[in-house]
Amino acid sequence: MLLVLAGACGASVNSASGRLVIGWFPPHRRGIAMGVRQASPPLAAVLPPLAEHAGLPAALGCCALLCAVAGGAVLLLAVDPPRPPQTGTVRGPGPYRGGRLWRLHGAAALLCVPQFVVAGFALVFLTTARGWPAAAAGTVLAVANLTGAGVRLLAGWWSDRVGSRLRPMRLLALATAADVLLLALGAAAAPPLGTAALLLATALTVSTNGLHNTAVAEHAGPAWAGRALGVHGLGQHAAIVLVPPLTGTLVTAHGFAPAYALAAAFPVAAAALLPGEPAAPAGETAAPSPDAASAAPRTPA
Repeated sequence: MLLVLAGACGASVNSASGRLVIGWFPPHRRGIAMGVRQASPPLAAVLPPLAEHAGLPAALGCCALLCAVAGGAVLLLAVDPPRPPQTGTVRGPGPYRGGRLWRLHGAAALLCVPQFVVAGFALVFLTTARGWPAAAAGTVLAVANLTGAGVRLLAGWWSDRVGSRLRPMRLLALATAADVLLLALGAAAAPPLGTAALLLATALTVSTNGLHNTAVAEHAGPAWAGRALGVHGLGQHAAIVLVPPLTGTLVTAHGFAPAYALAAAFPVAAAALLPGEPAAPAGETAAPSPDAASAAPRTPA
């Protein structure tokens, strides 16, 4: 029960932290700022080794300590960004009119599939299909996951430089598809290629996470960003729940190669589902309520 409660409370911060990023950072810095926000999940790779060497209570205690430090920092330093003046009650579908946000939600959910196929079965692949010792495989994968944090930062910086979230996201989705397809070929016939592609995919499959979160919040605008990011996260987690059991069934019945080949199709579908560039410049969203908070650069709290 406590574990379920901890998970629910931890998930609740995603929408609020995204709203802070969008509110306090100007458009030309939001990509890298959201990349920093998204860079922390790969740090969870250090928890399994900690649990193995120091025990599960130590790993859970580390999580509790990090949450306490983060909560204290938010309490002392974070300030809600100003909201634009409301001229009346928000009615109707708001930024969901036209389907643009639904396409972003759907593309992000599709991109979760290769991410969790790779991350969820990487250790099993290296130890069973490649014969690596568990300790060596875990260490290499921990480094690859930490590299993923840097890739998220680079993707955010790239999107700021080109003034678009969707162009880098589409290219990275196609690159992910190509790499996961190489992983499938390597799993079937070329072990060195498969291992190299797996390590690259561990970082590449997470590269778009900050981009689609930024795109959703920017299009939704300050009045809807929190709600839109909540719906966004719900769609991704719904996909995540289904991936491990279905992939495990496929791997058990047919091996890793078909599972990876199928996973490669999802980022292609995501790239096709992504909407075109918004009419307004990146960051100056086409949402019903203009993003008054981004009209001028501010220093984050």
